[in-house]
Amino acid sequence: MIKIVHYINQFFANIGGEEMAHVKPEVREGFVGPGMGLEKLFKGEAQIVATIICGDSYFNENLEEAKAEVLEMVKKYEPDLFIAGPAFNAGRYGVACGTIAKEVEDKLNIPVLTAMYQENPGADMYKKHLYIVETRNSAAGMRTALPAIANLALKLAKGETIGLPSEEGYIERGIRKNYFAEQRGSKRAVDMLVKKLKGEEFITEFKMPVFDRVDPHPAVKDITKCKVAIVTSGGTVPKGNPDHIESSSASKYGEYDIEGVMDLTAETYETAHGGYDPTYANTDSDRVIPVDVLRQMEKEGKIGSLHRYFYSTVGNGTAVASSKKFGEEIANKLVADGVDAVILTST
Repeated sequence: MIKIVHYINQFFANIGGEEMAHVKPEVREGFVGPGMGLEKLFKGEAQIVATIICGDSYFNENLEEAKAEVLEMVKKYEPDLFIAGPAFNAGRYGVACGTIAKEVEDKLNIPVLTAMYQENPGADMYKKHLYIVETRNSAAGMRTALPAIANLALKLAKGETIGLPSEEGYIERGIRKNYFAEQRGSKRAVDMLVKKLKGEEFITEFKMPVFDRVDPHPAVKDITKCKVAIVTSGGTVPKGNPDHIESSSASKYGEYDIEGVMDLTAETYETAHGGYDPTYANTDSDRVIPVDVLRQMEKEGKIGSLHRYFYSTVGNGTAVASSKKFGEEIANKLVADGVDAVILTST
């Protein structure tokens, strides 16, 4: 019987949502949550002997301690395989799954497996190191995710040869392997070209990266007549973080009214951003979004006016898809409000 230890977060353990993301690692005997589905799919070949549960915030904000705690829990069961997730498009959960899976693989030298959406930041961070089963972007894809996880898990545990990503369902790792093809390269290339010219489907043998190309906007003609807005990924928020923007892998952005605000003080504003020392940002949030300087420029007539609202989110580990969504929504609001120019700031 193949022994498996499974790692999940507080949500899939049915402990709670964001309000319980602070819970420390705990271990329960047997399967919990999605482990029930995996156990059935193993059909008696493997058994989840223990499930480790940890809150997403606790893991990401106490990285070294969390890794050490979870590793000790895994060691106790001497498993043949370690599975983390699936995390789908939950950014902090995906990062936690990738981080602990790599830690277990490196320290315990046993096969590991995780699963998440391809645009989860954890996928980009760990796809070259781990087998990551590709899932849909939400738990609605659980039904298709679990069979792929179970199949690949059994293969890894048995030491069987792992096929191509298209065969096994994992995210491409960027690893190239030599093999003997029936046709030489020139013939294969011409065949692909002909299919492309005919508009037929073909599979490339070497995928090229796709980069966004954004045409630069024309320069502002007269900044003294412009309404200027501030947008930041530096996480500046009113004191208390009223929208509960996450410190990593943000799922939202905030819109904040600065009408009449001349200066961002330590008593009124702070940063929600994790991953760096926030001391200077919390002492004076104008260091992240320069409201004080722009107010002075507004007074001196160097800019037309400062827009009533600023928009803020956290860039730390936030998924590309989420960032694009935020950007589109914010841009539409700025255009509707007649904003002429935007200052973008980070940490």
